[in-house]
Amino acid sequence: MSKRKELRPPRTAIPAIGEGKRGAAGHLGYLLRQAAHAQRKRMDRILAPLDLTHPQFLVLTMIRAYPGCSNADIARLTMLTPQTVHAIIAVLLQRKWVARQAHPIHGRVLTLVLSTSGENLLDRARDAALTVDARLQKALSAETLAAVRHWLVSVARDDEE
Repeated sequence: MSKRKELRPPRTAIPAIGEGKRGAAGHLGYLLRQAAHAQRKRMDRILAPLDLTHPQFLVLTMIRAYPGCSNADIARLTMLTPQTVHAIIAVLLQRKWVARQAHPIHGRVLTLVLSTSGENLLDRARDAALTVDARLQKALSAETLAAVRHWLVSVARDDEE
């Protein structure tokens, strides 16, 4: 046996979620990322039967919530890159879930609106997403949920200062 192989440390088993650094002993930033990843997987699974991805769901949601937004605005709202939003919107247009229409005041400016089929799809997707959201909330009291929401917003807002 060569000395090189003898000097290698034994391979460490990766802990399961909830154990070691993947549990309560882990760094808060890592735990946030781990939770966000799990949430994204849940959303992808629940939206798949609708032939919709989580990023597409986010873009549709923001188009409905903030009419007249630019692609750059949607990118900031969804925390996706402008290139990704551009590609998503191309797919949404192709599937006729969104349409471009002239701005009511600035006629040459085109804005995105949900089509009837896009509205229907988003309603079904939102119902599915609410079940995932309810799963997140089920173990929290109203007071704890309010504190968690406030804390998460403060963490995100702190980055803007």
